[in-house]
Amino acid sequence: MSIGARCARALSILGPGFITGASDDDPSGISTYSVAGASTGYSMLWLTLVTTPMMAVIQGMCARIAMVNGEGLAAVMRKRLPLAVAYGLAAMVIGANTFNVGADIAGMSAAAHLVVPLPIEAWIFFFGIALLVAQVWLSYANIARFFKWAALALLAYAVTAFVVHPPWAHVLQELVVPHIRLDGAWLSTMVGVLGTTITPYLFFFQSSMMVEEDKKSGNTTLASRRGTDDEALRLAHADINIGMIFSNIIAFFIIVTTAATLGAHGRSNIATAEQAAEALRPLAGRFAELLFAAGMIGTGALAVPVLAASSAYIAAQTFKFREGLDEPAHRAPRFYGVIAAGIVIGIMMDLLRIDPIRALFWSAVLNGVAAVPILWVIVRLASDSKVMGKWKSSPLARAWGWATIVLMALAVVGMFYFSAKGT
Repeated sequence: MSIGARCARALSILGPGFITGASDDDPSGISTYSVAGASTGYSMLWLTLVTTPMMAVIQGMCARIAMVNGEGLAAVMRKRLPLAVAYGLAAMVIGANTFNVGADIAGMSAAAHLVVPLPIEAWIFFFGIALLVAQVWLSYANIARFFKWAALALLAYAVTAFVVHPPWAHVLQELVVPHIRLDGAWLSTMVGVLGTTITPYLFFFQSSMMVEEDKKSGNTTLASRRGTDDEALRLAHADINIGMIFSNIIAFFIIVTTAATLGAHGRSNIATAEQAAEALRPLAGRFAELLFAAGMIGTGALAVPVLAASSAYIAAQTFKFREGLDEPAHRAPRFYGVIAAGIVIGIMMDLLRIDPIRALFWSAVLNGVAAVPILWVIVRLASDSKVMGKWKSSPLARAWGWATIVLMALAVVGMFYFSAKGT
């Protein structure tokens, strides 16, 4: 097989897994990784290595649960958990998603303001309304097809990492030798990195997109969607693995770049979009703001629809009403109502003039806290033969799943403990 044919085959399997991986490096992710590099140097690079298989395993479990059961993760949770627990988890994720939507729109607006200095409020309304209209009138596939290429601006961080000549021997050491600092600020940043990497909205979006893909194949009834096969699982896992590897490669280079530029020069407290853009100046000079804005706007335009849709899928599957991004608005009014409410609340939050960089960082921390109970449920469901039959997760996958829960839970507990002690 020729190289061109191999590339075409590789591209043909990219779907929901790659989309979720790309949207994981949203404005919240860019800001959180930038804060990590600027404030903690290279000390969190090992997380990008460890979380790659963790992300792949968890997203694979979400996809597998949906493929076997023929419905999204929230619907399976509603059937398998006490209703109070299912409702509580749904509310937790929808709340985190809504805050994340507001933070992402704020980040996009701050980045756009660097290039075209219109009032921030004007950009907030523009992005919020434009994304809402696009999501109601266009399918998500069309939105993603147009905007996902803007995320390639993130590759500027990869190039810059080589331009600034970081101490590569030290970088590699920090990548492969884990260590943890027992202080509240460092652990808060660690929870933020974990929360923006292994983030709850992706769990539900991944599973819902697997159902949407099945519907497009003609399996419009629940009974026809139940069950899967080895080939379908293999392709799904390949798609997911590529997406998660891409996501963490970008995270690695953002941390290296900001550590070698901002962190190395004592700029540890990133408070504005301008300061975050400075990390690109060694490569781009005065065009740094343009590259930074392209990355923030492009990934935000991909992530905000994912976040809003994730909330809508969770609500629809929890409360049993019609769902689907390819459904016209008049056939799924409550589904699109949840999308609209999430974006409108995000806009209102932004008009309170929150600090976009800090909001993006703390939305990642909130996701890190919310992820722990959700992960516990996912691993339990994926390991249950009553739910999964012969397709339950392997012992190795379960081990990685439980390791993910332990790592995130310890980080959250440590953050609260050492923050309370004031250390």
